[in-house]
Amino acid sequence: MTFWVFLHFLHSGNSIHFHRNRKNIFATQIIESFRQSSVSQPKATAMGIVGNLSPQQRQSFDSQGFLVIESFASPAEIEAMRKRMDGMLQAFDPTTTASIFSTKNQVKLTSEYFYESAENISFFFEEKAIDDNGNLKQPKELSINKVGHALHEIDPVFKEFSCSEKVSSLLFSLGYKKPVIIQSMYIFKQPGIGGEVTPHQDNSFLYTEPKTCTGLWLALEDATVVNGCLWAIPESQKNGLVRRFIRGDDGVYFDRPSLSYDQKDFVPIEVKAGSLVVIHGDLIHQSFENQSSNSRHAYSLHAVDTDGCKWAEDNWIRRKVEPEPLYSSGQT
Repeated sequence: MTFWVFLHFLHSGNSIHFHRNRKNIFATQIIESFRQSSVSQPKATAMGIVGNLSPQQRQSFDSQGFLVIESFASPAEIEAMRKRMDGMLQAFDPTTTASIFSTKNQVKLTSEYFYESAENISFFFEEKAIDDNGNLKQPKELSINKVGHALHEIDPVFKEFSCSEKVSSLLFSLGYKKPVIIQSMYIFKQPGIGGEVTPHQDNSFLYTEPKTCTGLWLALEDATVVNGCLWAIPESQKNGLVRRFIRGDDGVYFDRPSLSYDQKDFVPIEVKAGSLVVIHGDLIHQSFENQSSNSRHAYSLHAVDTDGCKWAEDNWIRRKVEPEPLYSSGQT
């Protein structure tokens, strides 16, 4: 549900009214046909990690470019992550930084605060949460857009989930040989001001040769068309990567213009809390502004392979310390 940077990040100002009222029976049938009640439990063997996707799940993912796995996270895991984030927000002093998360203004993305967030836990405000004088219009808890991008490395609660056996088993099922979690984001999608994420592909922002990015989007609250659920174009990953998000000497930029997409090609991915949406790196997906009175919290991970793959030097993430692999197939 990337931009999001990111992306899962990407936000713009398009209207959501059409999508909120739209009744798409075909779209609902598509989503339900690819929805799975859960992953099978990982099998611990002497050989190490074993995949937890069924052949049908893998086939659906390869065909459609995304897969919904219900009940991937337990209520206890969801509560632990939400409570931990509440604590982080209480401790956060918003006067320490004026960074505003926005993809309308690319200049903001070039700040050192943003670059350094790749290996830190950093806070980004919604653009609409700040007044003309740079002050918050409402409490900080309702003004934050996201927290990222190294929760999975630094915080014990988020690390426990991110590096869990079930996450490793999922990536093993998808053919990863030596995967790393390259970024993590806690996304709030605040009531009324939660920004839109324009159509994008995760491989644009987290590029490897060959391409290996997969998004793991965990719903910490129910996600609906009203509060800003994900939308995707099924099978769009088969058309390849459209453009890349480059970090150059003068900042960050896209190497080519965005394409225009017909909104009727998108289907909504409404999910219950605890559901995981697995997203192919080339899948075109988006989300709209949250115009409801309820938040739509989510925890997003992006994984890439490091076995036989090269991390692009002009990606926005330029780590000082290499990330630790979740596993190595040579050791299984």
